[in-house]
Amino acid sequence: MSLDDFLNIDTPENVVFGYQVAGIGSRFLAAMVDTIAIVILQIVVLWTLALALNILELGENSGGAWLAAIFSLLSFVLLWGYYIYFESVWNGQTPGKRWAKLRVIRTDGTPITLAEVVIRNLVRLVDFLPIFYGVGIVTMFVNEQSRRLGDLAAGTLVVHEREAVTLDSLAARPAVASTLGFRFLPSDESPDLPVERLTAEDIQMAEDFLRRRRELPNSAELASRIARVLYSRMEVPPTRVEGWEAEKAVALIVRAYHARQI
Repeated sequence: MSLDDFLNIDTPENVVFGYQVAGIGSRFLAAMVDTIAIVILQIVVLWTLALALNILELGENSGGAWLAAIFSLLSFVLLWGYYIYFESVWNGQTPGKRWAKLRVIRTDGTPITLAEVVIRNLVRLVDFLPIFYGVGIVTMFVNEQSRRLGDLAAGTLVVHEREAVTLDSLAARPAVASTLGFRFLPSDESPDLPVERLTAEDIQMAEDFLRRRRELPNSAELASRIARVLYSRMEVPPTRVEGWEAEKAVALIVRAYHARQI
């Protein structure tokens, strides 16, 4: 697998997040599942409309015209509403993408918003031409990150989903990296905290997180939870920290603990 298959995002705090970019093959499988789901929905809608028109006892000519008109409108709504609904509710996933373990994110690594969802799916009409994503496939072949026109317009890309990590598994599994990453902390910043109340297991959990944070898909959430746990162990009123600030708080506590051991 080449380096072009990965997206590395540097935050202002020098924390790096890596994503494996989804290729054409995995995206095609996800699109097939979504297409089958849409076709099934369209069949159900067509059958329901035909039954409703039959109950209303409309004439054959007028009934057929009404059926065609309503079905065309609902098919359009299903085709675009399906993707917009699921990607906005499921945070960048559709049933097909969830099955293929893919997710749509913004190019800066943050979750997509409704605006990006609408833009990338409205441009889907162009990507679909002349038949089953002809333009989109050509664009993905040319683009090194396999982005179709909708992704380029919305500033998004599709990546492989990674398994979320729990605090228990983080503490139980061995660390795979060799540095704690204190390089993003100010050299003179050392909080005055009662770190002596922390156990070796508490510090081990925090150190394992700091070593592996770059490879964790939910590192921001884990950092916040670990920070709250450490503050609770020290019986210190927790400071509300989220995202990169939570990672910084965990690193500062670990550094203060080791400084106290010297």
